[in-house]
Parts: sequence; C-alpha cells; structure tokens
Amino acid sequence: MKVLDTRALGRATLARQLLLDRADMPVLDAVAHLGGLQAQEPQEPFVGLWSRLRAFDPATLSELLTGRSVVRTHLMRRTVHLVTADDALAWRARHEPMLRQRVLGVYRRELDGVDLDELAAAARAVLADGEPRSMSGLARALAERWPEPGPRALGEMVITALVPVAQLPPRGLWRMKAGVRNLPLSLWLGREVDPPSTDGSDPVGRAMVRRYLAAFGPAASADLRAWCGLAGLPAAVAALREELVTFRDERGRELLDLPDAPRPDPDTPAPVRFLPAFDNALLGYHDRGRIVDDAHRGLSVAGARVVLVDGRVAATWSVEAGTVLVTPLRPFSRDDRTAVAEEGRALASFLSEGDSRRVRIAASDS
Repeated sequence: MKVLDTRALGRATLARQLLLDRADMPVLDAVAHLGGLQAQEPQEPFVGLWSRLRAFDPATLSELLTGRSVVRTHLMRRTVHLVTADDALAWRARHEPMLRQRVLGVYRRELDGVDLDELAAAARAVLADGEPRSMSGLARALAERWPEPGPRALGEMVITALVPVAQLPPRGLWRMKAGVRNLPLSLWLGREVDPPSTDGSDPVGRAMVRRYLAAFGPAASADLRAWCGLAGLPAAVAALREELVTFRDERGRELLDLPDAPRPDPDTPAPVRFLPAFDNALLGYHDRGRIVDDAHRGLSVAGARVVLVDGRVAATWSVEAGTVLVTPLRPFSRDDRTAVAEEGRALASFLSEGDSRRVRIAASDS
C-alpha cells in the first residue's frame, strides 16, 4: 500500500480545499463542495471564501443567505455552520442524536428528568407562529412548564438539538452585526428536514463520506469523525470500500480516498493563504499534522486566524486599526515576507471599507 508523507497529504488538502489555486466556481457550489464552513464567528466565512475563490464578491454570499439558498445552523461537531439549504435539510436528522448527546454532556444535571420529546413538541408549538425568537426568548416561553433547568440549558437543548432551526439574516451578512434570531428550518426553507433512514442503509452517511473525501481526503476514519462529530459512520465506510482507494500515512494509519480525486505532486508550489478563525482546513481532521506543526496545534481550536506559507501554518493574523497584522511563528525568508505582505495587502483591501492596503509583519517569536 502506497505511503503518503506529510507534504503529499498537505498538498492534497490544499487542492481539495481550493487553497492551492483559487477556483472559478460559483459561491453556492463552493459552499457545497467544502461541506459548509464553520461560522460561529459570522464574518469569518467571507474570508474563507475570499481565500478560495477568484473574484469573490461578498455580496453574493449575503444574497444567498437572504435568498435562503444557504443557511446558518448547528450541524457538524455541534457548531454553527454555513451550509447549503439542501445539505441542511438532508444532513440534519443524521446529526440529531449526536447533537442531543453533546448538549446533554454539558447540561445533563440540569436536564435530568426532562422528557426531551415533550420539550421538543412544546418548542415547536411556540415556534409555529413563525415569529423569529432568540434562544433566551424561546427559553423564557418554555420556563413556566420547565422551571428547573434554567434558561441556558433549555435554550441550548432546543435550539441546538431538538428543533432544526436557521439563524436568520441579518446575522451573517457582510459587515453586519446582528443578534441571533431563530426560525425552524421547515418554515424558513419551506419543507421539513429529510427523515432518518429506517432500513439501515444510511444513504446520508454514505453521501457524507464521499463529500468529506472530496473536500478533505485522503483521510482516516478518525479524521472523518473529527470533522462531523458522528460516531456511527463505520458502516457507511464499509459499504463504500469497494469504490475507494487506500493509502498509508507515515504513522501507518489507513487513509481512504476517492479514486479520481486530486493528489498533487508534493513539490507543487503552494501560495500564501490567509485562513479565518476555525477554518475547516484545520478543524476537519483528527490528525492536523499535514498542515500545522504539533507545537501550534492548539491555535486551530483557540480561534486564531492563521497564515499558510508553503502549505503550512507559519503565522497568525489579526486586524488592528485597519491594518492586517501578521505575527510569524517561525522566521520568514525574504521571499516569504514579500509573498505574505502581498497577500496581506490584498486581504486588507478586501476587508476595508475604503482603499486600505496596510500590512505589518511583526518580528518572529522564534
């Protein structure tokens, strides 16, 4: 079985994630290809798509949100994702058991004795009037019947796990700051979410495996679990094995992949890319070593925005007083600094309401 080293896996990740070459694909198609973008920080998906798409216009993503072609909803890993409406409807039921368990993991004591099916029915009845509600507002409406858990536990369980909801615009629109207003996906998108499979065939699980490998492969089963948070996909993987190819990584792990998916030459040049907080190019793996050194692994879960140089995390970045500030994690060569500054100026121009192109690269901390 062929062994793929870290550099080969890194180049494959960049190609699948549209980070090796910016793509000309439509925004909706990019969101679908990526399996959604993590979006608890509402403005971050705009940077993620800017780094991946040629001539990206943020107004297009805003229009897709207001036009209900993409939605913000809790899905993979119990986090808010920006996904296509079709994926939200197709995937939501497959994620519900995981969502329930993860909320219970936080609020098990508070929700002890609460019949979750009764709570879900009551919440649906409250939301049936079509009036968007905040999590706290919905919790207050339910607290008379369930006073013990407290509003936070009630709200988290209902909004995150029990009732499939969309976070409505203007939250998530370009350069807009807005609170969270929730409406059932069925009301916002015009139909109920797809029901779960009852015959054991798990067509949604199989589709998710294919989609994951298209955007993240080659990858191990543990990486797939880290991306979606679901434990029940081994059967889907087993059902697809005959149509997949396999490799090994340098640690000896089995890696699965689609046979015709891109696996570029490890020496393919990789351009500088600025990634937003919680980008799935990092969070979509259990083993993130293909793109980030172990010493900096914690950056991905801490919400740091990172800069890729030669395909690896080499700096963090932030915006201060209109200037993109880059803080290297290792010394930059002269060519590195030139390339980072050029891409940083383009990012500054994208983020600025004016014509700012200011970039400052701090001294390396190593």
